[in-house]
Amino acid sequence: MKIYLGRDIRNIAVVGHAHSGKTTLIAAMLQAAKMTTTQGRVEDGSAVTAYDEEEVARRTTMSNAAAYVEWDGVKINLVDTPGFHMFLYETRAAMLPVEAALVVVNAQTGVEAVTDRAWKYAAEVNMPRVLVINQVDHSKADSRVGRQHMIELMQEKWGRQVVPVQLPIVDQNGFHGVVDLVTMKAFLYEPNGSGRGEVGKIPEAMVADAKAAHEALVELVAEGKDELMEEFFANGTIPEAHLIAALHEAIREDNIFPVLYASGLRNVGTDHLLDFFKVYAPAPTEREAVAAQGRMLVAAAVHGNDSNGEGVIEEQEEIVMRPVDDKEPLAIYVYKTMTDPFTGRVSFFKVISGVMKSDSAVMNYTRQESESMPHLYIMQGRKPVEVAELHAGDLGAAVKLRVTLTRDTLGDKAHELFIEPVSMPEPAMTYAIEPKTRADEDKLAPALHKLVEDDPMVRFYRDAQTNDFLVAGAGQPHIEALVSKLKRRYHTNVILHEPKVPYRETVRAKAEAQGRHKKQTGGHGQFGDCKLRIEPLPRGSGVVFANEIFGGAIPRQFVPAVEKGVRESAARGYLAGYPVVDIKVTVFDGSYHDVDSSEMAFKMAAHIGFRKCMEQAKPGLLEPVMKIEIEAPDEFAGALMSDLTGRRGRVQGMESSGVGTVIRAEVPMSEILTYGTALTSITQGRGSFRMEMGHYDLVPQPIAEKILAAAKKPIHDEEEE
Repeated sequence: MKIYLGRDIRNIAVVGHAHSGKTTLIAAMLQAAKMTTTQGRVEDGSAVTAYDEEEVARRTTMSNAAAYVEWDGVKINLVDTPGFHMFLYETRAAMLPVEAALVVVNAQTGVEAVTDRAWKYAAEVNMPRVLVINQVDHSKADSRVGRQHMIELMQEKWGRQVVPVQLPIVDQNGFHGVVDLVTMKAFLYEPNGSGRGEVGKIPEAMVADAKAAHEALVELVAEGKDELMEEFFANGTIPEAHLIAALHEAIREDNIFPVLYASGLRNVGTDHLLDFFKVYAPAPTEREAVAAQGRMLVAAAVHGNDSNGEGVIEEQEEIVMRPVDDKEPLAIYVYKTMTDPFTGRVSFFKVISGVMKSDSAVMNYTRQESESMPHLYIMQGRKPVEVAELHAGDLGAAVKLRVTLTRDTLGDKAHELFIEPVSMPEPAMTYAIEPKTRADEDKLAPALHKLVEDDPMVRFYRDAQTNDFLVAGAGQPHIEALVSKLKRRYHTNVILHEPKVPYRETVRAKAEAQGRHKKQTGGHGQFGDCKLRIEPLPRGSGVVFANEIFGGAIPRQFVPAVEKGVRESAARGYLAGYPVVDIKVTVFDGSYHDVDSSEMAFKMAAHIGFRKCMEQAKPGLLEPVMKIEIEAPDEFAGALMSDLTGRRGRVQGMESSGVGTVIRAEVPMSEILTYGTALTSITQGRGSFRMEMGHYDLVPQPIAEKILAAAKKPIHDEEEE
């Protein structure tokens, strides 16, 4: 395998809505570059970047995958990203190791919700974007007028910098070529062929359109550059060499977002797409230095009785701008982890700076442990290809690292720094998970641990209140895919349950009661007597205990036992076994016996007094209310509002997002546990949502009665004798 320097590398994230053809387009580029002998297909799992068994079964990309193309002296690293809204966190993570994004737009449907979201992610980091309108060959793809309208819509959405650099050649033979508006040459293809085009004449019917589009491109490229404008006005055009250099710079600086045309399925225009990456996409060495958090040791004078003014070494943090350069100290960032059944754990990384060589020892700065990398690889899908070294800006992989996980930074021990990882959203949905058999129970934790390593969005934990094992993910399909992986990959069968909603109990009135525990069994008896007052507090206050005992009515050493009894009773609940919260309990009087009183007796008295207080204090049930933000096309706004109302939701606001409507609402958790499925159904898969915990609120009485009737009653404490 040839070694490539940073200037000869292009790192491209392929982004876009689901079913826009990203994976198929990558497969076509690999065939055009003769990296594969045949073009892989998503349907049968032969596409290089569609190797995960769940992705093949569901025919959708669910995690980032890497491939590479060697093309005319450059190495083009491609990162295939998910297009389903539930897995957009993977798309966002893919922005860190690349220098440009290929935004794939479906010729049949135009710009969709995920395409626009991915565009925004790239814009947040000032990443150059190249647009490709894919599936131009499809029978449902728009006509010439429709394609022009699509360009106008994209310009309206993303600015006039969106400009075609190609025109598609579509006639009675279908889509079989493109016109390069820079060189003003036509490239003609044999559909379902090798993906290699032949230079030909621009069709006569397209000459006028091509000339007008060329002039529009030249004018936009020349804007703001005096020397180019002078050439343009003097000659009516710009020399090809000057136009190529200026277009490269304009794309790198986000001043132009070029539009190309292709068909991944029929392999038309893909070699020209690779040519475009080589000439116009920025190399890693062209991008700005990477901002990182570094540490440095500085001498500081310490003055004091014991220091004698001697200098000591202190550690200070600083912001380091690390250029992508072979001469800089080694630093690599792990952007993905994959557990392969044959290879083991594979860590995908980008070389931020320096040169990474095989058989190297590096320091994991994040975990403060050393790692050994005896072998280095570049990944062609799931197939590792061994290399001797990787230069600054390149993407690579290592296998079976001891402690390294996704989002870790590693490198030269003497030059420690931390790359700020891409922020991850919190999981939107949680399910209770139960192993089917005892054997499955033994295998469950190790298997889930591996899935958590692969996917930073996955959470696995035990709920302290309900005692359920919970697995959290981006949504219902995400969690169902995890369950399927457990079965296929780790032979672990589990059952999913909707998690128990973590209800709480509270009081709505003030009350006082006496708790008296007295028992005589021969010899020393048990005696404890306390008077308690309970009152409501604002939401989020928890349980507050106060002591107002005066005159020794209860000896000081027994008051902690009263508090313990109160807190135990609150945790145990009164109405249905849910914890009691947002209350203040005060012990204000009581009595004791010199011989029979004990901590246990006063704790039991507190249990009794607490229950009696609850009886009189108008107990109520609290439910968690979630904050939810929904984004969907405008035409679904009415149906979504109606659905939220039916779920007892309270709409907090609605606004236009440029591609649709954003609805913000508060909805009880019990009504929204499986909202992802409902949203997909209502919006035909074009909506997305984010959800987080809001607050607790009282459950309406009719609904509370049903919950209490279904709940198991708590076991009450021992009654007073």
